[in-house]
Amino acid sequence: MSDAIKHECGIAMVRLLKPLEYYQEKYGDPLWGLNKLYLLMEKQHNRGQEGAGIAAVKLNVRPGEEYIFRERAEGTAAIQEIFAAVHRAMAEYRLMDPGAAVGDLPFAGEMYMGHLRYSTTGRSGVSYLHPFLRRNNWRSRNLSLAGNFNLTNVDEIFEYIVKRGQHPRHNADTFIILEQLGYLLDYEVERLYRIFKEKGLSGQVMNDAIEENIDIEHILREASALWDGGYVITGLVGSGDLFAFRDPHGIRPAFYYASDEVIVVASERPVIQTVFDLAVDDVHELLPGQSIVVKRNGEMKLSTIHQPVNVTPCSFERIYFSRGSDCDIYRERKELGRLLTEDILKSVGYDIDHTIFSFIPNTAEIAYYGMMQGLKTWLDRKKADQICGKMMINDQEIREILKKQIRTEKLAIKDIKLRTFIAEGNSRNDLAAHVYDTTYGTVCEGVDSIVVIDDSIVRGTTLKQSIIKILCRQKPKKIVIVSSSPQIRYPDCYGIDMSKMSEFIAFHAAIALLQERGLTGIIEEVYAKSKAQIGWPKEQVVNYVKDIYAPFSDEEISEKIAGMITPEDCPAEIAVVYQTIENLHKACPDHSGDWYFSGNYPTPGGNRLVNRAFVEWYEKKWKPLDRSVN
Repeated sequence: MSDAIKHECGIAMVRLLKPLEYYQEKYGDPLWGLNKLYLLMEKQHNRGQEGAGIAAVKLNVRPGEEYIFRERAEGTAAIQEIFAAVHRAMAEYRLMDPGAAVGDLPFAGEMYMGHLRYSTTGRSGVSYLHPFLRRNNWRSRNLSLAGNFNLTNVDEIFEYIVKRGQHPRHNADTFIILEQLGYLLDYEVERLYRIFKEKGLSGQVMNDAIEENIDIEHILREASALWDGGYVITGLVGSGDLFAFRDPHGIRPAFYYASDEVIVVASERPVIQTVFDLAVDDVHELLPGQSIVVKRNGEMKLSTIHQPVNVTPCSFERIYFSRGSDCDIYRERKELGRLLTEDILKSVGYDIDHTIFSFIPNTAEIAYYGMMQGLKTWLDRKKADQICGKMMINDQEIREILKKQIRTEKLAIKDIKLRTFIAEGNSRNDLAAHVYDTTYGTVCEGVDSIVVIDDSIVRGTTLKQSIIKILCRQKPKKIVIVSSSPQIRYPDCYGIDMSKMSEFIAFHAAIALLQERGLTGIIEEVYAKSKAQIGWPKEQVVNYVKDIYAPFSDEEISEKIAGMITPEDCPAEIAVVYQTIENLHKACPDHSGDWYFSGNYPTPGGNRLVNRAFVEWYEKKWKPLDRSVN
């Protein structure tokens, strides 16, 4: 993605099912589980680079000893900082007690949870990093929580729990969920206490009975009844229970692996495969609305917390966010590139002799392979037609036909991460133009066209300020920018940092077309309808922002975008080719979540968010008097 966006988060859980001595004897490392958590987090580094955190729970500790540990850090090097701090803590403990067993060391536990964070709220600081921790003197009331989620109706949930008598410290969704689950955990412990007290239990026998019978599934079911959004919630209970729970729409992903030694949960399948050396069939997907709960005794149970409804897994996971090493995602991304073949050929007039194909590093590389495969197939068919279409053909003519090849070069190179903040104004723009470089001498000036594929185009800023400018230096006849995803038109509200209408070049293109064609009344109408819905129950809200795009074909908007990303004094014609939503679903048939392209949100909260985003844009950016777009 040329315009980088912040997105989603990553989770990792490891539950050891044997004593630590078992892993020392079999693998030569009593901290085998902790090291596996580190690998799971490092291999999901793509999912969050603003910060990270881990939590650990020890089982079977003596009263007076710590059994819950947490470490968090900010920044792109957070994972390394966290595990360095953990090992320092272990070393310091050994200095204080040279004879300490491994099981006595801090963070040397049986239950681990890790989290990688990308903020979608603009809030930053260590206090916003997962895992969150709710402390209590009862082990069974201690709760550590982390997740990959974003709720659209935090205000409703906040009001609900306040009416019930709770007093949350903050209105962010993570704090609210922690309060909800913590409250219900307290209630569950108290319920069990009353039951076992009537049966005459007391002391440690009472505690053991409570810890063995906590109904995690009931807690999750009751807490999540109001949740609207996409989520995978994970948690550790101080008494030894572990859980992970996926939203009933299946928006956010989660996978698990279970053996007689370990149970693992992570956001991505190939991560588990690589870290534990597994076949693809060994790792299972946590289904929409499903939970995985591991009790203190190691018993694992899969339960349906909510029946799946309108299942729409995020297609952006397949296009961009998840690692391309997943066997299915790799195949799907190649197919996204291949399905663009005909539109790409049309854009260059089928003149492959004078067209060079490339990709914008690096996440579009797999789609590029699919594009090249599609072009090669087309060319092979054309060669066969030429040979078979001639009644008489000699060896020289056959050789001339067969030597035709698809021309491919590495044209766009991301050279360095320039520190553009040191400059202002035109100087900053000039520095930004040099983020990418090009391989000189590969293009015949004024004759060759260039086709470069990207996996998505969000703002178009990097294309205009850097990529197209640097490609123009080769003086091609035409530059075609290809997006393996459809036009991004609507904000996300389920964990991706795309919440403002002003971020989307497709939106600006539609607004510009409305202005040019004297249709600005549509803008006023959409604003009036959207404004009127503010405060309505989310179930009644309609996405009227679709009306902004309705008068125009996809091709008209693409053509306008091409003009908007064309730099001044550009010597080449610029064209943009987008994937269609229809072909997106052909390539990714099991991941139908396309709301950022279609405006079809899987939950009512999505419609409420897009209307609010449009109202905010109108009131802050749109100027009805002079009809200009900022």
